[in-house]
Amino acid sequence: MTVRVTLISPATNAGLREARFGGDGPLDPEGERWARAAALALPSDAAHRCGLSGRCRATAAALGLEAVPEPALREWDMGRWTGLRLSEVTEADPAGVEAWLRDPDAQPHGGESLNGLVARVGGWLDSTDPADGPFVAVAEPAVVRAAVVHALRLPPETFWRLDVAPLTATRLVGRAGRWNLTIGHPCA
Repeated sequence: MTVRVTLISPATNAGLREARFGGDGPLDPEGERWARAAALALPSDAAHRCGLSGRCRATAAALGLEAVPEPALREWDMGRWTGLRLSEVTEADPAGVEAWLRDPDAQPHGGESLNGLVARVGGWLDSTDPADGPFVAVAEPAVVRAAVVHALRLPPETFWRLDVAPLTATRLVGRAGRWNLTIGHPCA
């Protein structure tokens, strides 16, 4: 049987605009307005999930979804870099940033490696049960990118070449080991 998973990236907030690692917090007014407008574009017969961040939960609520928090869809654990801007980390730890960007097993921040993120998200994706119907899940951009890398069996380095805009839908249809992709469809 086929599984249908639609991953929705969260609406904008200050942390996203400032390129912070784990920049959680409330949606900005524009992001909330866009999410409310996008609610009509989502499948109504789907099971709803969301990442654990406040941004994912607030986006799900603004979309009118009664989403169940899913631990496997939590934000990428950036350890001691959490809350910092990329520019701040690059200035303070240029060798760590270089290792993080180059080696998918690197954890200079003390958190989760890229390969760890892809394995976690891929494990959830492959364990989804077609009998549960289609899924709509609000997940942070890094989680969406990791799902695409896993689903298409891409080399981990391609993670850095994927962009996920706010409030876009990435659709994966298939099953463990064989997925088809529609990426970046605007929700609003």
